[in-house]
Amino acid sequence: MRVPLSWLREYVDLPATETGRDVQAKLISAGLEVETVEQHGDGLKGPLVVGQVLTVEELEGFKKPIRFCTVDVGQANGTGEPQEIVCGARNFSVGDKVVVVLPGAELPGGFAISARKTYGKVSHGMICSSDELGMGEDGTHGIIVLPPEHEVGTDAIELLQLVDEVLDIAVTPDRGYCLSMRGVARETAIAYGLPLRDPALLDVPAPNAFGHPVKVADPFGCDRFTARTVTGLDPEARSPIWLTRRLQKAGMRPISLAVDVTNYVMLELGQPLHAYDRSRVQGAIGVRRAEQGERLTTLDGVTRELSTDDLVITDDRGPIGLAGVMGGANSEIDDTEGTTTEVVVEAAHFDSVSVARTARRHKLSSEASRRFERGVDPEAASAAAQRTVDLLVLLAGGTAEAGVTEIIAPSAPHTITVPADHPDKVAGVTYGRETVVRRLQQIGCDVYGQDELLVTVPSWRPDLTDPNDLAEEVIRLEGYENLPSTLPRPLPGHGLTERQRLHRRVGRALAGAGYVEALTYPFLGEAALDQLGLDAGDPRRTLVTLVNPLSDEEPALRTTLLPGLLGALRRNDGRGSHDLALFETGLVFRPTGEERIPERLPVDRRPSKADLAALDAALPRQPRHAAVVLAGAREQAGWWGKGRPSDWADAIQAARTVAGEYGVELTVRAEQHAPWHPGRCAALYALVDGTETLVGHAGELHPRVVKAMHLPERTCAAEVELDVLERAGQGMLAAPRIATFPVATQDVALVVDRAVPAADVEAALREGAGELLESVRLFDVYENAEQLGEGRKSLAYALRFRAEDRTLTVDEASAARDAAVALAGSRTGAVLRG
Repeated sequence: MRVPLSWLREYVDLPATETGRDVQAKLISAGLEVETVEQHGDGLKGPLVVGQVLTVEELEGFKKPIRFCTVDVGQANGTGEPQEIVCGARNFSVGDKVVVVLPGAELPGGFAISARKTYGKVSHGMICSSDELGMGEDGTHGIIVLPPEHEVGTDAIELLQLVDEVLDIAVTPDRGYCLSMRGVARETAIAYGLPLRDPALLDVPAPNAFGHPVKVADPFGCDRFTARTVTGLDPEARSPIWLTRRLQKAGMRPISLAVDVTNYVMLELGQPLHAYDRSRVQGAIGVRRAEQGERLTTLDGVTRELSTDDLVITDDRGPIGLAGVMGGANSEIDDTEGTTTEVVVEAAHFDSVSVARTARRHKLSSEASRRFERGVDPEAASAAAQRTVDLLVLLAGGTAEAGVTEIIAPSAPHTITVPADHPDKVAGVTYGRETVVRRLQQIGCDVYGQDELLVTVPSWRPDLTDPNDLAEEVIRLEGYENLPSTLPRPLPGHGLTERQRLHRRVGRALAGAGYVEALTYPFLGEAALDQLGLDAGDPRRTLVTLVNPLSDEEPALRTTLLPGLLGALRRNDGRGSHDLALFETGLVFRPTGEERIPERLPVDRRPSKADLAALDAALPRQPRHAAVVLAGAREQAGWWGKGRPSDWADAIQAARTVAGEYGVELTVRAEQHAPWHPGRCAALYALVDGTETLVGHAGELHPRVVKAMHLPERTCAAEVELDVLERAGQGMLAAPRIATFPVATQDVALVVDRAVPAADVEAALREGAGELLESVRLFDVYENAEQLGEGRKSLAYALRFRAEDRTLTVDEASAARDAAVALAGSRTGAVLRG
């Protein structure tokens, strides 16, 4: 909301010495977000006057049209002689009143004006446009042509209100009443302790049966509708300068008198209005839900297909407007031909949720919808209609019809019961009953009672719903800066939990392995799961959908870390970083279907264990995952060697690195699992309470996934569940054992069928070698049909043997090796390679 200080002073008698910066500080202290204070006319110096064009001479021989003009500026130039000015604009003619800046003046931006020779003539000043004066958009994009009643030589700086300060306020959703001069003026008056001249306090005639007929079929969607009619309007009447300037300073473009008046009243009172050309409205105006298949062409020229949830304004032909969002083109004020002489003014109150959903559904945000979404004062509708009628009569010579239509759905004011000391308890400061009552009355509440207060909330504050809202009002008006700063006292001996330490260790280990952490949004949509190639029955497709998502394309919480990580990899690859290794640790969300909405917790005490347990039961399961993605080179080429690309083995090793931080050894088995390549996908298992449990998957992504997500070729990924690893490792990492006796190393090469997993061979070797085996490592895989036979492969293992109490002999190490090979042979058909 842009608030001109000169306009604000009409409602609050601010001291003359108060600047926009001073008002900004006061409003910020009261809880409003005043982002900037714009200085309009900063650096502007006169003379800047009204002039009248006397002659226009077209100059020939130039690439663009140039005009040499003489302009009467009265005595502003000191001589009374016509001022000679060269101008390239063509939207004015002889006899027009224009704005002239004379030599010696300075325009905003440090642009000094002097007499200078141009196009073979001497130009003594400029004929100004709105852009050159910093007035904002006026829709003309040319020279300012003033109404003929302004006298030549009049000071244009004062006439056009060029010097002003404008406060730009970021209105939060709970402060919808501040999307109006009335609301900001009320906050300003409270901040300064001054009286408010409420612009909504108008004499409004009582409703009668002679107004324009209105039928409201949905009283929940529209609980108030006021219609007033003005006839005999001058179709040639234009908005006066003071009106257009206030609209421009508030960030709105002047359009036509009727539309400008409705916009002005909306800015003044916060009540959106709409003016219909009465001659184009057929029959009664109605309010109802749209029917299936109905269409409406809105004022922006777009034909929209309506939903049955849309609230529409109708006449006998059908919809003529989207209620609270935008009017229809079939009943708009016709300004181009100047034929509108009768106007029906609509001032209604629509359901905020309905308007918000309609605006989002049609991707049509308007000044009206922004206000209705945040809450509009329903009691201001009749005053806004009266104010609009008064301005139309004043500025366009119209006549207000005696008929007043007003439809009001029965409702009671909202009341809240709150202990008088409740704000004291919330803030930890003793305010006292008198202060609490005074502050609540300042915001418009009616307060009754002593120790227990019965508070009636004003109609313009729909955000005040419970005692804590009232406490917040008292605290903010008393000043957040006056709240004492008290640091919490942590109990001694408390630090990171074991789970937190393990989580951090995982991040450090992956960073040490060359991975870069990426923090992605925890949201996804069905499209991302389709790109990953997940089957319809995949549990990762069971999503937790948000009621109010940040993006309609990603309305659910993630069930896997891969979409976000792969999106980060794609963006970085598209920006020139082709050798990538990224990781992320975080929660995923797996609904069980048994979640229930918990009761609202109180804030006057700490939640009990039962309260917290109920909250936890209402949440979906949230396991912690770690994931990595790789693309490009894993080892860079240089003088030390050729380097190599990342592959599926690197993804598996990343999972082993994570498991190693929990002291867990992973078992790797081949498996088919989306989104990985069916021949290059590994399932990762760990022993949990003696049972082999799936931890995650790793490998190279399926080519179809790579193509669908526009990823680099042969992108690899791994994802593991940290909670399973924590259970497998019991949350403790064992200290390394330092041996005092030497190791005995034995290498074996075993030939097996190609289909035999290396993990099965390794498991057999471990069991067969017995207690003397310290480690086993696969260091070579070799395939050659001529030497090994068709469908056979050679697996070479390095076996390390060590005893805790002695140095092993060669015979002991060889016996352990032979036992390991024998068991591998009996289980997997392995034979020693000759």
